[in-house]
This record gives sequence, structure tokens and C-alpha cells, in this order.
Amino acid sequence: MQASEHPAREVRAKAETGSGWYAALARGGLVAKGASFAIVGVLAIGVAVGTGGQTTSREGALHALARHTWGEIVLALLAVGFGGYAIWRFVQAFAEDGDEGGERGAAKKWGKRAGYVGRGLIYAGLTFTTVKIILGSGAQQSQNQKAHKTTAALFDWPGGRWLVGIAGICIVGAGLWNLYRGLTKKFEEKWRTGKMNQSERKWGGRAGVAGHLARAVVFSLIGIFVTKAAIEYDPKDAIGLDGALQKLANATYGPYILGLTALGLLCYAVFCLVDARYRDVSTGGTSSSGQNRTRPRFASAETR
Repeated sequence: MQASEHPAREVRAKAETGSGWYAALARGGLVAKGASFAIVGVLAIGVAVGTGGQTTSREGALHALARHTWGEIVLALLAVGFGGYAIWRFVQAFAEDGDEGGERGAAKKWGKRAGYVGRGLIYAGLTFTTVKIILGSGAQQSQNQKAHKTTAALFDWPGGRWLVGIAGICIVGAGLWNLYRGLTKKFEEKWRTGKMNQSERKWGGRAGVAGHLARAVVFSLIGIFVTKAAIEYDPKDAIGLDGALQKLANATYGPYILGLTALGLLCYAVFCLVDARYRDVSTGGTSSSGQNRTRPRFASAETR
């Protein structure tokens, strides 16, 4: 029994100290995340300035990469990064311990775990999609098309209309959460600011604000139209990331609005790179100087 528990203690130790392979997965995953948003942003800027291209989702951006001679190499690196991100989030869910006792602490812990698992599943899906594209078996399908099909399928479930409406409200909530994180710079709480110079802190923070505001716009639009699909009982109202960017492009002063949002997504990519370098990925937490706030409870496993 003890032998089977030893790997679990090792995993928790790596997660709590944010070291070794655990840190490599997290930081590599954040770089891949930033790269995927950068590609979407660049393609959207092309639409905004009238040089061609189309608004697309991250899956669409991966298909766009596959058309270049060097695309498979980049896709392979992204697949590794997405897979690392997914594993990082799953390990976080496993290693998460509530800071508070009682029912409130338990609810907070399980809420965090659900969030980590949800993010992990998204990036596991991106990993699978990327591998399929590399192997040439991934037929391109826009997020809009997927949103239509998924919404239509949910409408056939008992209470499906309510499920779609709840999903839309949750996506709007994600947009508002990004708005809050951007305006308050809450993301900086996870940075090891003691290791950053003034310029990195200043410009990294600005990129984070702009990036989170752009994501707030996109998520809110997606959530609003998914909710509209539930109200109107029409799956064609549901949209994905590509649809949200196209809505911006078609709005009054569309090229300017789309351009600003695309620049925001590029800023989010820069933020992800800063996050990859300076984020405290440990579950134990570190101070602004980079020192652990709490003593790792599994330190003994590290020294064995």
C-alpha cells in the first residue's frame, strides 16, 4: 500500500513546490497557449486591415499553420505544449488542497478542482485536434459549425434548452471574470514579482490588462449568442470564437473594433509568455520574492 502511495506523494511534492517536470509542463503549456492566441490575433488583424485571411478559432489557426511547409514542426511543438498544459491542470486538480476548513473550504477546493479539470479537458481536446491535423485526418470545421451542432444536439436532451441557456450564462460569466482580472490586475498575484525588473512588471502588466479585456469581449459575445440560441430555440444563433470575431468585423466601425480586439489577443499572447516565465505554478504558493509562503508538507518525498 505504501509503495502505491509513494508516486502520489511525489506528484504532490512537485506540485506544491512547483519544481521539476511539473514546472516544465506548466511553463511549456503557457507558451503554447500564448502562441495559439497569437496566431488567431495575427489572422484577425489581416482581416481588419484588408490584407486577406479570415477570422478563425484556435482550431482554425492550427489548420492555417498546416498549409505551410514548416507548419508540421510548429504543430508538433504546439501539440506537446497543449498536452503539457492539460497534464499540468489535471495534476493541479489532483494536488489541490483547500486553504480553509469546513464546508466552505471543501466547496472552494472542489470548485477549483472542477475549474482545473475543465481547462485540462479543453487543452486535451486541442492536443487531440493538433495531432489529427498533423496526421492529415482532421477535417477543418469552424467553431461556429461545432457550436450549431452541439447546441442542436443539446436541444434534443430533456431540459436541453435550459442547459444551453446555463452554458451561455456561464460563458458570459467567464467574460466578466476576464474583465475583472484585467481591470484589477489580479493575474499579477500569481507572479513572482521579486524576480521581475520594473520594465517587465510594467509592460507585462499592461499586456495582461489588454489581453484580458480582449478575452472579455470575445467570451461575452459568445455567451450572449449562446444564450440567445436558447431563448430563440435556434441552434444557428450559437457562435464560437471565429463567429465572435466575425460579429466584430461586421459591426459599425468593424475593422477598427476587430483590429483592437485582435491586438488585445496578441497582447494576451505576450502576457502568456510573461506568465510562463514568472508565474508561481506551485500549489503551495510563493511570496513576491519567490520564496515559499508555506512549508511543503511533502518535502520528505523530495529528499528520498
